[in-house]
Amino acid sequence: MSVRNHDAIRHAVILAHPGERSFNAAIADAYCDAVRDNGQVAVQRDLYRLGFDPVLKEAELPGRTGHEVPPDVQAELDALRGCHVFAFIYPIWFGMPPAMMKGYVDRVIGSGVSARQIRAREGEGLLSGAHLLCITTSGAPEAWLDEQGQRDGLRQVSGRYLFHAFAMKSATTMHIGSIEPGLSERTADLHLRTVREQARKLCAKLFAEHHGMTIPTVGDGS
Repeated sequence: MSVRNHDAIRHAVILAHPGERSFNAAIADAYCDAVRDNGQVAVQRDLYRLGFDPVLKEAELPGRTGHEVPPDVQAELDALRGCHVFAFIYPIWFGMPPAMMKGYVDRVIGSGVSARQIRAREGEGLLSGAHLLCITTSGAPEAWLDEQGQRDGLRQVSGRYLFHAFAMKSATTMHIGSIEPGLSERTADLHLRTVREQARKLCAKLFAEHHGMTIPTVGDGS
């Protein structure tokens, strides 16, 4: 089945890091540059620079009397509707995503989707039928995270859950460890090259889908 019927292939790039010049911001820029170099559209949402409010309000809960979609959430829904890829980029703090990213999932990604729909895998949200890419960073090295079982936990939350709950086409996770102050330019460039290559692969996959071709899958929800 081809991707959604849009002239342009669109990638939503959701960045959640308070540092305007952070390595996470560099990842988002590298990903967007690669997407545009491949003739596709990158829609970047820098949540801290947008001043996004991550706090879910009672009136936003699906099924509640007087349920409403606030203007800031509606603006995000309008900006991202029709995107074929959702790339979430954020650091791991104390074993968890930033509150900003969790709040964005609560308020925007899950807008209007009930727990019953998620259990039945009938969630009709922004992610339905799209591809998911989660790029995370941490100060701890990847080997240490593996010892703690944290990387597998991140794959479960960031990849498999959203992949299944919203009937997504694919989900891929990428983690970059040992990101600390003083990171060498050479190491940073190597990581950013890997990010650009991942973006290129996704662009090729989307291009093939758009034109009814078949190429190997990028991710399978793991």
